[in-house]
This record gives sequence, structure tokens and C-alpha cells, in this order.
Amino acid sequence: MASIHDLITSIASVTSLKELASIEQQLFGRKSGLITVALKELKDLPPKEKKEKAVAFNMQKRKAQELLEEKHTALERDYFAKHGQDTLDVTLSLPLKEYGHLHLIPEYIEEIKDVFGRMGFDVADGPEIETEETNFDLLNFPDDHPARDAQGIFYLAPTTSNTKNTKPLLRAHTSPVQIHYMKQHKPPFRMICPGKVYRKDADATHSPVFHQFEALMVDTHISLAHMKGVMEAAMRELISENLEFRWRTGYFPFVKPGLEVDVRWQGDKETKEGKWLEIVGCGMVHPNVLQNGGIDPNQWQGFAFGFGIERMLMIRHQIPDIRMFYEGDPRFLRQF
Repeated sequence: MASIHDLITSIASVTSLKELASIEQQLFGRKSGLITVALKELKDLPPKEKKEKAVAFNMQKRKAQELLEEKHTALERDYFAKHGQDTLDVTLSLPLKEYGHLHLIPEYIEEIKDVFGRMGFDVADGPEIETEETNFDLLNFPDDHPARDAQGIFYLAPTTSNTKNTKPLLRAHTSPVQIHYMKQHKPPFRMICPGKVYRKDADATHSPVFHQFEALMVDTHISLAHMKGVMEAAMRELISENLEFRWRTGYFPFVKPGLEVDVRWQGDKETKEGKWLEIVGCGMVHPNVLQNGGIDPNQWQGFAFGFGIERMLMIRHQIPDIRMFYEGDPRFLRQF
């Protein structure tokens, strides 16, 4: 094996940049370079011997670096002299470098948190695996409500100890987070809870897994006017300032009265549902739900609403099919 002295001496006779790079690696390689290893081993020597050898190795190091630099310059000069000109055309445009970025859904969720954070809403989270009790019973769903049907809900394999209302399932909405939050906090409060939800739907405007964010505000004198003010401000900031939407009555077991909001597609585009797309259900929190959350409905009242995040993005960016969010096509994703 060549010594440090032999490698330094051989630099003068090198005839190519490839050979020169090999010698440089043998001398200064991060793990096995001879000079690199020698300098690391100095720490184990007695002080006097360490000082003497350190001086010698540093002299060899400086000499090797100078010779390598001089040889590199000379070899480059010879190469360009033989080829007549620099082969690098600095006027050429390099291909654009692609950078990774957040998927537009989590990026949008951060924007939602910012918008509602400025309105004083806390952010809450909850488990994606719930029970029938938290997903339905405590939210005032009757036992025969069609939403409980196994054709629409992802029920998990129950254990032998599960009773009817403790059967595990993938949550069908983020509303159970409201129950958890009410049991852990005293009013007045306001919160939002973004997250994944699961239903057995699959077409251009429905997906088996999608995202919602719900909002809950509880105080002593809350009305539909407060709810509409918050929702309209949020929709105009999160979707479009020129948003065209309509309110209509709706039924949800956990609110009374209940409303829905449809948003009009901008331009002539439309989904299979037409030129209007329903994006949110809302209303005043049902007294039974407040009671189940440990809040006295005679003293407190509040509103709640739940937006479909993908549907908001579909309106904002004129995306005709919800499945495009999940196909992983870089041609679609790099637009955002």
C-alpha cells in the first residue's frame, strides 16, 4: 500500500483528472484517507510525540493540497488547449429544478387553522377510531337512523366484550371531537377540529376517505346570525372573495335548526351534481348534544358546522373530480 510520501510524489506524474481525483481520495477520503486517518490517530499519542507528528502531518497536508490544486489547474488548461474552447456553454438555460412541497390538502388545513385562529378558535384533535356511542348516540342519532347502516360505515371487527354502543368503527365525521372537547372544557369556548373521516362512498364528488373540519362555538347568547357571520367570512377567505352561495334548510340529528350551504361553480363548469355543490352542514347545537357533552343547555347554547375540505378545494381550484386528490399524479399535484 502506497504511503503518504509516495502518493504526494506521484501527483507530478498524473496525466488525467480521474487519476488526480483517485489520489486525492486516497489522501483525504473522509473515512480511509491516509492523512485523515493519521490526524485522527494523533489523539492517542503522548503529548510530546503528538506535537512532533502533528507538525509533520500538517506540512504534508499543506504540500499535498498545493500540489493537487496546481496539478488540477494544469490538467484543465491542457484539456481546454487540446479541445480549442471551453465545452461548457454558460448561456444555456438549465432545466428547472423541482422541489417537493406539501400536498394541497394538508397545506389547506394549515390555512384553515390560520383563518380561524385569527377569529379566536382553538384547534382540537380526536381519534379516527370511535365507537357507536361517540359517533352516533351522543350526537343524538336515533337507533334506526340510516347513517348507522353497515353499507355506509366502516365497522371494525368487534371483540366479545363489545356491546351495541361500544362497537368500534372508523369515524364517519369529525363531530365526535365535539363531544370529547365539551367533556374536557368549560364554556364559553370556540374550536375547530380538522381531520380524516371515512364513508363507503366513491364517485366524482365522494371518496371513502376524505377530510372535514368542524367548528363549535358555545356561549350564553349565540345565534344563527353569529354562525352565518363566521361562516361567510371564512368561506370568502378560504374559497373566493366573489363566492356565490345559498343557504337552505337541512336536517342533522345533532343540530336544531339545521342548514346547508351550496356554493356555485365559477364559470360554466359543473359536477355531476350540477352547477351547485353542497359543502357544509350547520346549525344550532341540539340541547341533547350539549347535555351529552356535560353542558347545561338551559344556560349555554352554540352553533356547529362541518365543511368538506376537498369540496372547498374543488370549488377554489375548479377541480371536477375528488379522486384526483388521491391518484398521486405529479402533473396534477405540481400545479399547487
